[in-house]
Amino acid sequence: MVALLRMENIGGEEVNLYLCGGSLIQPNIVLTAAHCVGSYGMKFLKVRAGEWDTQSEYEIYPHQDRFVTHVIIHPDYNEGSLWNDFAILVLESPFVLGPNVDTICLPNHGEIFDHVSCYATGWGKDKFGREGRFQNILKQVSLKVVPHGICENALRSTRLGEYFQLHSSFLCAGGKEGVDTCKGDGGSPLVCTRPTHAFTQPVYYQVGIVAWGIGCGEHGIPGVYANVTQAVHWIYEAFTPYLVV
Repeated sequence: MVALLRMENIGGEEVNLYLCGGSLIQPNIVLTAAHCVGSYGMKFLKVRAGEWDTQSEYEIYPHQDRFVTHVIIHPDYNEGSLWNDFAILVLESPFVLGPNVDTICLPNHGEIFDHVSCYATGWGKDKFGREGRFQNILKQVSLKVVPHGICENALRSTRLGEYFQLHSSFLCAGGKEGVDTCKGDGGSPLVCTRPTHAFTQPVYYQVGIVAWGIGCGEHGIPGVYANVTQAVHWIYEAFTPYLVV
């Protein structure tokens, strides 16, 4: 889990403003949502890894910051519908991996994780609307992946209407009241173990990227994520030229 920061000069002082979440898929490569970075110049973007409590410097392990040198947006990204909401960030130098900084595995193309219990993380709001508060300490929520057709039917019961079609570049998770990702969690990872994983120590794969939702934590209404299993070929092709050996 990483934080995307936007550098701004406020009153003559340079400050880091939280923008979105992301994930480290290689020591110098971050995967996030295109809607998080599409309108910002890379010279204003910074990535922070190893953060936990954003208001404290007293964690056991310090965080690390890196500047972004390249922003790669999926060629079929649609800003209006958020179809193919994928972006790759190339960093100036690799993060040093350690107890609080590591990479997440990517799934196979087309792999199915329906009904699997997964985790989403982020510093976004704890609830929808004005009452919601951004989190100082990294939150984690447990969510189950919802099959595409079931999610589409659930979303048709909302203001999206009975003819809404859920694009294949999305997958859904959640639907339990009060348990969800929310505003500010965009770009953050949804990670799952493989359904048939037989090892004692589970291996997690990034299945989704927080994209959008109808409210947050509404009963029976899952959150919508960019489907990493549908874009994994493009992801590899996009970052491979920038790998640091």
